[in-house]
Amino acid sequence: MTSYMDKSQQPILGNNTVDPETPKAGQWRAAMWKFLLFSALGIALFIIPFEWDGKVTILLGVLTDTLQSALGGLVTYITMALVTISFFGALAVKVLKPNLNEGSLAKKLFDIEWFWLAIRFLGMAFVWMIFLQVGPEFIINRNTGGVIFEDLIPVLIPLFFFAILSLPFLTDFGLMEFLGTLASKLFIKLFKLPGRSAVDAMSSWFGAASIGLLVTMQEYDKSFYSQREAAIIATTFSVTSIAFTYVVAKTIGVDNNFVFFYLTIALTGFIAAIIMPRIPPLSLKPDTYHSGKSMLDEGIPAEYTTYQWAVNRAVTRAHSMPSLGKVFKRSVHNLFDIYLGLIPVTFAIGTIGLGLAEYTPVFNWIATPLVPVLEWLHIPEAAKAGPAMIMGFADMYLPALVGKSIESEMTRFIVGAASITQIIYMSEVGALILKSNIKLNVLELFLIFILRTLISLVVITSVAHLLY
Repeated sequence: MTSYMDKSQQPILGNNTVDPETPKAGQWRAAMWKFLLFSALGIALFIIPFEWDGKVTILLGVLTDTLQSALGGLVTYITMALVTISFFGALAVKVLKPNLNEGSLAKKLFDIEWFWLAIRFLGMAFVWMIFLQVGPEFIINRNTGGVIFEDLIPVLIPLFFFAILSLPFLTDFGLMEFLGTLASKLFIKLFKLPGRSAVDAMSSWFGAASIGLLVTMQEYDKSFYSQREAAIIATTFSVTSIAFTYVVAKTIGVDNNFVFFYLTIALTGFIAAIIMPRIPPLSLKPDTYHSGKSMLDEGIPAEYTTYQWAVNRAVTRAHSMPSLGKVFKRSVHNLFDIYLGLIPVTFAIGTIGLGLAEYTPVFNWIATPLVPVLEWLHIPEAAKAGPAMIMGFADMYLPALVGKSIESEMTRFIVGAASITQIIYMSEVGALILKSNIKLNVLELFLIFILRTLISLVVITSVAHLLY
């Protein structure tokens, strides 16, 4: 550690200027401990997997499950209150036009465009219809709105509570600068991404898709990622957790081959991550930044080794962070933004998507061109597998629910693995992306979904033929 202290007093940054926030010699040790301790806490919460109560999970998952159990039926009323406040608060701002301070929490939460106001209205209407069991079966059925209301939201509310409040430990105390510097050359070469996206990849791979996506959204808003980079990361590294992967494998009946199942998903995700950034629509996204200019510099000065510069940047970032009280206050604001902005969107889009899957032949129609591809790949029961795969665009769990009735274990293996590697599903990830400042529309998300499906099929089917 002492070998870097002399250099750290007058560090050479990418723009060849002295950073005023760099810790001086007497502050270096405290800043180093700040980086090490808070980053270790972030890693422990989001990344390190372990077995708990018979399943592989992470500490954030344990905290989420504990809070979910503690809330019990109360989460229903919390959900109803959130979506109702979300709509009527935004409606009041639209109608009354109060003079809200720029940058205030109220303006951030309720000063929205008419389109999102309409989405919030739909979300609120669906919640009350499902709760009261009044309205068309398309919305209130247990397999449509019931899935969102009873299965998804009770998990998301406690998950977001801990995730948003804990996220600064992962992103703001130097870990992303440290790992980003070390991984920059590899990630630029393989994925055309900055090195700090390595943390995104790990947090989503071992944690949950929504966690990695929240990291990406915040990094884009801070102008650490360009629009192209944020779009790539959001649609490439927002992988579901190990725990949920096992749930899918068990549901579709291939948990007896879980090791091969998971390794196949990992291989497929790696290959797709190399290919997707190099083809449209992701390759056509501009390298523009949310604030107009990049806040990221991963260049390494000549007088530093890569490791020395990684430590230097990490400690400097940790030293520049405000008090934990200010960090917590900012996180609480972000938490309310997620609760009031995302949950109504999830209800609106997720319920409509699940309703289309349950009550209309839309996904069968869309899957029609896919069936010959499956037959060409020698996948048994292709006519059943095609619609099951396309349903993954509505919700990641649907392919497993529909595909478990397929007799061929090899086909079930392919459908289950593909549902994980498709990544884009409108009940959560898609809704979160649309709610974010990352400029991806529904058509682009569907195109990315189809491209990922085709890439995944080639890899997964090749493995499945060897295995079965």
